[in-house]
Amino acid sequence: MSKLDGMQDTFAYCAELVRTADRDRFIASLFAPAERRGALHALCAFNVEVARVRDVAHAALPGEIRLQWWNEVINGERADEARANPVAAALLATIERHRLPRARLIDLIEARRFDLYDDPMASFTDLEDYTQRTASTLFALAVQILTGVEGSAAGRPAGVAFAVTSLLQAFPRHVARRQLFVPVDLLERHNVGLHDIYAGRSSAVLKAALAELRDFARAQLIAARGPVAASPEEAIPALLSLALVRRLLDRMESGDPFTATEIAPWRRQWLMWRAAHNPGRLTR
Repeated sequence: MSKLDGMQDTFAYCAELVRTADRDRFIASLFAPAERRGALHALCAFNVEVARVRDVAHAALPGEIRLQWWNEVINGERADEARANPVAAALLATIERHRLPRARLIDLIEARRFDLYDDPMASFTDLEDYTQRTASTLFALAVQILTGVEGSAAGRPAGVAFAVTSLLQAFPRHVARRQLFVPVDLLERHNVGLHDIYAGRSSAVLKAALAELRDFARAQLIAARGPVAASPEEAIPALLSLALVRRLLDRMESGDPFTATEIAPWRRQWLMWRAAHNPGRLTR
């Protein structure tokens, strides 16, 4: 097998991983030029790998080791191991080709260490920092892959809005494994006890706290409106998953906090297709 064939295989592996593990970003990538999709798949596959470390490792120490391995790979260490790992090989090629800042990818890994432990998110400030270092980084670097220019202006509020919405959607699953991304200072302000959350007891005060968090996500979506509108047309595929945010937040309004809110796959695809043809819908 030639080196070119080997690299094609690694990018194909990434595409399949994203298709199965991050369907929304995979669908969004199909609106990008064909020659850029492989890089998007490599970036998203890397995100899949570090986001699921807790599920794969089952304990904090093995999870720390996995994240440290990714840290060292991005820093240029473990070259032989990286070449043997299709996601690592594709990511390193993407970093070189598109001049992605390694420091931002390493910072994303560092933020993901929070996922390995059962300590609750302490504050709104911590939550915003976590979402900026994870989802905002993905948006910004995906924009860079498509345009050649790092996209933090749109990526920062877009990532916070998208990540907070996703965490709210995952609230029942996280609580079931005693993981809490809803900030403790927000819960305390609404007099919500952690023991009630972990016991699965809904209440008016819990619903009020989650409503405030939804309002925060909506405010971030509005904050993204100007930067998204100012983004070049080439950047839009990197931002298409934003089209799901308002619909998910609206559906959560009347739902049970301990029942996951879902949007049918066909409707998710339709929302992104519509936004791809009318980008003004991304933040509305």
